[in-house]
Amino acid sequence: MTRLAVALAVLLVAGGTAWAQTPSPAPASREQALTDLSREDVEARRRAAAALGEVGRMEDVPALVQALRDRDGIVRALAENSLWGVWSHSGDPEVDALFELGVEQMNLRQGPSAVDIFTRIVEKKPEFAEGWNKRATVYFLMGEYDKSLRDCDEVMKRNPSHFGALAGYGQIYLRLGRPERALPYFERALAVNPNMDGVAQMIEEIKALLAEKRRESV
Repeated sequence: MTRLAVALAVLLVAGGTAWAQTPSPAPASREQALTDLSREDVEARRRAAAALGEVGRMEDVPALVQALRDRDGIVRALAENSLWGVWSHSGDPEVDALFELGVEQMNLRQGPSAVDIFTRIVEKKPEFAEGWNKRATVYFLMGEYDKSLRDCDEVMKRNPSHFGALAGYGQIYLRLGRPERALPYFERALAVNPNMDGVAQMIEEIKALLAEKRRESV
């Protein structure tokens, strides 16, 4: 199933019987999806948010980031999913095939192989931010935190809305025992995507930890 088909299947389950009775048509085009994303009709916004994961472009990221604040939880979840979809499409079939292979190797914990593949991607298409982000993730999993930080820097140059990379900085600095450096990155990630409950909890835990350290130092 395509990403859109999966998303719409989830919608039918999450939306209850009303979806089966009176479904809105899927957006006919990317332009229609962008228009529908701001409509009052919640069904239209849901389908638009889902569709943009397939047809969206990097220039549509601000609209999807705005949808992360939609009053409807399903719209917010679909917008987040679609952001990852947009970020993962390079526009180059060869790079996209390599990307899928790299993700497969990463999921199999084949770190060196995944690094090699993502390195080929960033050399071939350096403007593709998600190539850098996935290599940063692999480096993090391998414990090579300095390399991961450098790749996160490359991500942010190309995609400053990447809440995943921002949270990644935070995770790295926690591993390095520097919660005071981690905190602002987690806060920036949550400012972009307020639906990251785990990040919100981490922020509160770090604040409590830093407050305790300050009390102990007095």
